[in-house]
Amino acid sequence: ASDGAAVYPGTCRKGLAPGRTARAWRLRVPDVPADVFSFNDAWCGNRTQHLAAEVGDFVLKRADGFWAYQLAVVVDDAEQGVTDVVRGCDLIDSTARQIYLQGLLGLPTPNYLHVPVVTNELGEKLSKQTGAREIDSTDPLAALKQAAVFLGLNLAPAQDLAGFWSQAIAAWAKRRATSIP
Repeated sequence: ASDGAAVYPGTCRKGLAPGRTARAWRLRVPDVPADVFSFNDAWCGNRTQHLAAEVGDFVLKRADGFWAYQLAVVVDDAEQGVTDVVRGCDLIDSTARQIYLQGLLGLPTPNYLHVPVVTNELGEKLSKQTGAREIDSTDPLAALKQAAVFLGLNLAPAQDLAGFWSQAIAAWAKRRATSIP
């Protein structure tokens, strides 16, 4: 898979061996040209993914009994009337699966925008999930200034949050306009 995960080889596609219990529920992805999904991401441009070749059958219900992210996010977004999804680019490879599910379930497909994520020197996403340190929230202006420097935004010194946000929004919009393909 383009996100680094292995393509599911269809191990249980034809059923389980006698005595084996199902662990996860997977959605069978047909290997047909119609299952090449293209979508326009507002940041990353046009994207294409062939589900069978790049992902394979994917999990809808996990072995622990919980519904998988792909199905949960599709149903939640539709239930809440979400029209625009903005999330980290680390999730862009999930989008074709979600569009496929939306089509199967007769649900609307929102617009997508996947923004770059902050990474460490090894290219790992900085988040709670990866054990990144918490941001010091006792001085929000200092934390925001540090984030702006990290993101490469060249801002004049701001004395308050309103001044910071005014500059940061303008700088980000300018940067985004020059980085969209």
